[in-house]
Amino acid sequence: MRPPLRLASLSLRPTRPRRTFSTSPALLAKNRIYNNIRRPDELHTLLLLSASSHVPLVTLWSASWCSACAAVRPVLKELLESEGVGEAAGGLGFAEVELDSVEIGALGVEYMINSMPTLLAFSRGEAQMETKLVRPEVMKDRAKLREWLEEEARRGG
Repeated sequence: MRPPLRLASLSLRPTRPRRTFSTSPALLAKNRIYNNIRRPDELHTLLLLSASSHVPLVTLWSASWCSACAAVRPVLKELLESEGVGEAAGGLGFAEVELDSVEIGALGVEYMINSMPTLLAFSRGEAQMETKLVRPEVMKDRAKLREWLEEEARRGG
């Protein structure tokens, strides 16, 4: 003979979680400084990378003989690397496009680069022509350059 079957009693009392969960504040995204662009496929790769990570890509279009480009470059890199401008809004990617590179082709024509230096941001893979900076005196002004970088970072990628 088998022993009688007993059913477990069910409690209808609400259960309390045994663990409490918390969320940590979001970490600031670091700005990324990429290698110089010397071929169109390198720019294309960075555009895909920035679009997939939702981070705007800022490009400095320059040439080795351009003295104004050499003056703007350190100011821009210092704002991005040392001061972290744009990191609070999600970060920025940065790459310099060398227009005097042998393999660059007509990339400057494609993005309507008609003066150097030129700062052009890309958001979601699209060039932001309406916010393009072409005047070196504006790029050398740290306050204006900081404001432009923060605006591009807020736009998102």
